[in-house]
Amino acid sequence: MGKMTALLASACALALAGTALAKVPADVAARLGNDLTPYGAELAGNKDGSIPAWDGGLSAPPAGVAFDPNAKGYPDPFAGDAPLFTITSGNAGQYADKLTDGYKALLAKRANYKMPVYPTRRSCAYPSFVYDANKKNATVGELLKGPDGQLDGNGVSGAIMGAPFPIPSNGLEVVWNHTLRYRSFKLTRQFAAFPVQTSGDPLSGKITFQDEAILRWSDPSKARAEDLNNISLLYISNTVAPARLAGNVILVHESLNAAVEPRKAWQYNPGTRRVRRAPDISYDNPGTNTDGMSTSDAFDGYNGAPDRYDWMMVGKSEKFVAYNNNKLTNASYADLVLNSTLNQDLMRYELHRVWTVQATLRPGTRHIYSRRVKHFDEDSYALLSAELYDGRGELWRVQEEPQIAYYHVPACGLAGEMVYDLQDGRYLAGSLRNEETPVNYNATELNEARYTPDAIRRLGVR
Repeated sequence: MGKMTALLASACALALAGTALAKVPADVAARLGNDLTPYGAELAGNKDGSIPAWDGGLSAPPAGVAFDPNAKGYPDPFAGDAPLFTITSGNAGQYADKLTDGYKALLAKRANYKMPVYPTRRSCAYPSFVYDANKKNATVGELLKGPDGQLDGNGVSGAIMGAPFPIPSNGLEVVWNHTLRYRSFKLTRQFAAFPVQTSGDPLSGKITFQDEAILRWSDPSKARAEDLNNISLLYISNTVAPARLAGNVILVHESLNAAVEPRKAWQYNPGTRRVRRAPDISYDNPGTNTDGMSTSDAFDGYNGAPDRYDWMMVGKSEKFVAYNNNKLTNASYADLVLNSTLNQDLMRYELHRVWTVQATLRPGTRHIYSRRVKHFDEDSYALLSAELYDGRGELWRVQEEPQIAYYHVPACGLAGEMVYDLQDGRYLAGSLRNEETPVNYNATELNEARYTPDAIRRLGVR
C-alpha cells in the first residue's frame, strides 16, 4: 500500500516490541471532540466529499420516523436514498482501490454477488457518558505486559467503558477497541442462523438462539479495568430450535487478560443432563451451530484472547463496506436468505474509512487461519469485513458484518453476520433478528448470580 503503510507497519512493530504507545498526552487527547470525533474518528470528510464530515450521528429515532422499540425491525432513516451505482464482477476493476480482497473474491466467485453503493451516512452515535469515558481512556489506557515484562497485549489496564484506546497507535489497540466497544450494559436477544448448503432449501437449516449478556466493561459503577476482577463479559446462549438441538446452553466468563486466566466456559447437554467445562469454546474450535463454517473466535466478528497472532496495523483507507443496512433487518428470511448469497438487492454499501489490521499466526501456535485481515469502522471500531486464509496461505473465507445505528440506545451494532466459504460454496448467515423479538438493550433484570453452571442447568431443562 505504499511508503506510508510501510512506515505505519514499522512504527507499530516497534510499539509492540517494547513500551506500549497507548496513553497519549493531554494535548493529544484534547483532539477528541475537536478534529477527531468523541470516539476517535476523523471528524472531517474526505477530499472529494464522498465521505461527509461526522455531524453527531443518530442519537435518537430520526424525525418523522415512527419507531416502536417493541416492534420487529428498525425503520430505515435513509429510505429515500437511491443507489449511486452497483458494483458487479463486470465493473469491479473500476473500483479496485476501494474494494477489499474479500469483496473482490466474492464478486469474482459468486455469480449473484453484487454491491449496491449508496451515499455515505456517518450514523454512528453513542451516549455522552461513553464519550466522557473515551477522553479519560485516551490518557490512562494501556496494553499489559506479560510475566516476562515484555508487552504481549493480552489485557488492558486503566481504561473502562467505550474504546480503551480512542486514539490507537497499533493494530492490537484497534482490535481491543472492537472487542470492548460499547453495546449497552445488560441485554437480551433472540436471533437466527442459517447454515446454507450449495443446494436445497436455504431456510431448512434454521437455528434459533436466545442469548443474554452482562457487558461488565460497560458497567457504570466501575472506574477502571482493574475493578472487573478480570472478567469483562458474562454470557449465556440457549439454543431453542430446532428440537434436535434445543436445550443446549453455553455459559462464558470472558477474561479481560487471558494470560492471567483463560476464558472459562461451560456447556449443558440435554442428552446427558450434565454441565461440563467447555474449553473448546475458544479460538479455532467450530462455532456453536455453525455447521463448521465458522470458528468460536469469529463470533461478533472477532472475540477472545489475541495471543495466537502477531497483529500489525496496515493503515487507514477508504473502502466500500456494508453500512446502514436497515433494509436487511426489515426483510423476511424467505426474501433475504438465498441459495448462494444473501439477497444483494437488500444490501447497502457505503464508502467509509476503515482501519485495516493483519493478524499472522505466531510461530509455535496453531489455528486453522494462518492469516486474518480485518477491516474496522473508524466511527465505531466494529469489524465490518475480514479475509481469512488457510494454512497454505490461500483465501478461504470472507466475513461480512453489516452494521446499523441502533439510534434508540444509541449505539452502532450488527445487522447480521455472514461467512462465505470460497472453497466449498457454502455460506453462513448468522445473528439475524428480522423475524425475532426485539433486542432488549436495557435488561435491568439480569444479575451476575444467574451466570453459574447450576443456573444454565435449570435453563436447559425447562
